Amino acid sequence: MTVVRAALVQTSWTGDKESMILAHENYLREAAAQGGQVICFQELFYGPYFCQVQDAQYYDYAESVPGPTVERFAALAKEHRMVVVLPVYEQEQPGFLYNTAAVIDADGSYLGKYRKHHIPHVNGFWEKFYFRPGNLGFPVFDTAVGKIGVYICYDRHFPEGWRALGLNGAQIVFNPSATSRGLSSYLWQLEQPAAAVANEYFVGAINRVGIEDLGDDDFYGTTYFVDPRGQFVGEVADGHSPELVIRDLDLDVLAEVRNQWAFYRDRRPEAYGDLVQP
Repeated sequence: MTVVRAALVQTSWTGDKESMILAHENYLREAAAQGGQVICFQELFYGPYFCQVQDAQYYDYAESVPGPTVERFAALAKEHRMVVVLPVYEQEQPGFLYNTAAVIDADGSYLGKYRKHHIPHVNGFWEKFYFRPGNLGFPVFDTAVGKIGVYICYDRHFPEGWRALGLNGAQIVFNPSATSRGLSSYLWQLEQPAAAVANEYFVGAINRVGIEDLGDDDFYGTTYFVDPRGQFVGEVADGHSPELVIRDLDLDVLAEVRNQWAFYRDRRPEAYGDLVQP
């Protein structure tokens, strides 16, 4: 049996970047102490969810990837032998900004990054003010714990990327998010389990908690892992409080499910061409 002990972090805004980074360093250490082998943080983990407003001062949160924060967590990843999925605000060059997740292997090596593809621009989620659409495809990273993919927040509403990650070999897909109460709280426990079933892999869904200074959006947590049968792995996290979620994922289930439900065998890509036309 191949079991991966995986961790997710949901937390609230502390008020500044450095204290957020320190808090997440402590979460990583705590997860490692409990035998964690891979950890993923929430979307834009070291800042507030500044997309509630449109203000150029928040461009200052962007940094290169790899860069100082990635390098800082790469050292911790090596020290604790943990794979780290690190969602950050990336500046490729001035004016070229992305919502990005870096992936660091358990030996501290930087494996690459995923850039969020689908960028919302509606009340309270003014993301096109801050981010260009992702342009690096749907990479799957071969890590010490298996093949990992990343899909970020609003991406989850689009089935095409979920499928691309499956076709690229993903065994676990992390979806770091910043999602507030309302209609999306219903979708939150519907879409990711459905994606896990349709694409036959594990999904780790992460959401922050609390109300931040920039608006009245209440981020509702309820972080969870779901298996390829669409079943929650353990309990769903609290809707209001910070929490470190650690679960054991049995990767042998992937082969069982893919043999039972042969979705990849029965695909008809030659019939789907119209679905990707503008």
